[in-house]
Amino acid sequence: MTTLPPSLSPSRSQTTCASLLQELQIIWDEIGESDGERDKMLLELEQECLNIYRRKVEMTRKCKADLHNSLAQFESEIAKIVSSLGEHSFSFSRGKGTLKHQISYIRPVLEELRSKKKQRVKEFTETQSQIAKICAEIAGNGQSMMSSDPQVDERDLTVKKLGELKSHLQELQNEKIIRLQKVDSHISMIHELSVVMSFDFLKTVSGIHSSLIDSANGQSRSISNDTLAKLTGVVNSLQQEKQKRLQKLQCLGSTLIELWDLLDTPPDERKRFEHVTSLISSSVDEVLRQGSLGLDIIEQVDLQVQSLNVLKASKMKELVLKRQNELEEIYRGVHVDVNSDAARQILINLIESDNVDLSNLLSSMDDQIAKAKQEALSRKDILDKVDKWKHASEEEKWLDDYEKDENRYSAGRGVHKNLKRAEKARILVSKLPSIVEHLTAKVKAWELEKGIPFLYDKASLLDMLAEYTMLRQAREDEKRRSREQKRLQEQFAAEQEALFGSRPKKPLAQTNAMVGTPTSRRVSTPSGKHGVSNLKERRETGRVNNVIPLNFVALPKDDPMSRGN
Repeated sequence: MTTLPPSLSPSRSQTTCASLLQELQIIWDEIGESDGERDKMLLELEQECLNIYRRKVEMTRKCKADLHNSLAQFESEIAKIVSSLGEHSFSFSRGKGTLKHQISYIRPVLEELRSKKKQRVKEFTETQSQIAKICAEIAGNGQSMMSSDPQVDERDLTVKKLGELKSHLQELQNEKIIRLQKVDSHISMIHELSVVMSFDFLKTVSGIHSSLIDSANGQSRSISNDTLAKLTGVVNSLQQEKQKRLQKLQCLGSTLIELWDLLDTPPDERKRFEHVTSLISSSVDEVLRQGSLGLDIIEQVDLQVQSLNVLKASKMKELVLKRQNELEEIYRGVHVDVNSDAARQILINLIESDNVDLSNLLSSMDDQIAKAKQEALSRKDILDKVDKWKHASEEEKWLDDYEKDENRYSAGRGVHKNLKRAEKARILVSKLPSIVEHLTAKVKAWELEKGIPFLYDKASLLDMLAEYTMLRQAREDEKRRSREQKRLQEQFAAEQEALFGSRPKKPLAQTNAMVGTPTSRRVSTPSGKHGVSNLKERRETGRVNNVIPLNFVALPKDDPMSRGN
């Protein structure tokens, strides 16, 4: 039980009251108060003292209730904070003793929990603020969202919830980094394309978003979906424009080269547009030089092409005739006959009539030249064999003339060389039948494939080969008859000598004049003009030579070289 302080003990209180009553009695005596009045006033004093005690008791009871209520509130707040923080391992007891002692024990615990909650709320606020800021930047309304703080749900301040928010924040930060990289990449690409095509880079980028140009005022670069979509659209548009301009320049460059070749433009003039012609074989990604695809470059090249086209039109007649010369030269080189005069006249009439597109005419002639080159290529193998045949035929003719020369073994200049040539010529002549046979097979295969006859300077090559074969066969027959006649003459001379003795021999020239010289006849070759009619005349001449004259005399035997032929 609580004891009253000494100043409020009953004995001391009574002594004090008694002293006050005595003093009051003295005052009343002096005043002259009646006993009734005195009793009344004493009763009032007693009632006032009781009321004061009652009020004090009531105040004490209320203080006790307030302490109980505060203690309950502290415990409830502690429970809520522990629950919101997720501190399930936290244990707490109010302790023992008076209410004030319990409150003094629980208050520091509550203050510590409040501080921890405040720190946790701060972390939540910062995390949610960053999340809201990045989300606003992605959404494109960052300025409006940055002015208001996010609302934190204080019912759930657990570490798990904070970890989820931080994980989400990390994802958003990664997304922001990726978006910034995309923005930087797009801006870099726009700058590269703008440099190549001479565009205003600042104007192009600032039209998308002002933050992409000047971020010195604290405003970060926009990473919103709308900004990324616009950047992607601008990049695609510029890439398409770059592709379009490159194709146009490549077309103009190819046209320039064609016109230069047609007009025989000197190298110094061509160097002025070397930066354009060098792009003909370049891909889009390889074109990086500053201003190489600018509109001024394209206009300059376009004007040059127009100027060359005007010059081309004025020189078209010369160019057409030059193409005709080239075409004729190709056909002439492979022994194909063309009517040059008629073709030239037709071309001149077409040019002067102004009823034909000269560019189309040149293109048509280029096609004819390409076709002529292809045809020449198909004839090359046969023509090579024709050249070999002609050479062998010429050697055969030379060999015939050589063997008719009675002085071919006489000492003199060039005899040794002629002997070597004659030896090689005999080897080559021996191969003539095989050469003609292979050439005939080649020509027949060519005609079967092409469906047209193989003409050699207007004449059918097969007919020429057939005629040559017939004439050569006739010549061989004449040689055999000549050798047989000579053998008979020698035999007859020997018999006459045995019967009548030797007689003086006539000169060889006289004898040859009497019996004729079959080897003096010529065999038709690709360059000859003889026909089949010559063969009939030579056959009749051969029959005449077979008759032995009445005044026949013995002739000397030919040397082994002539007999071997």
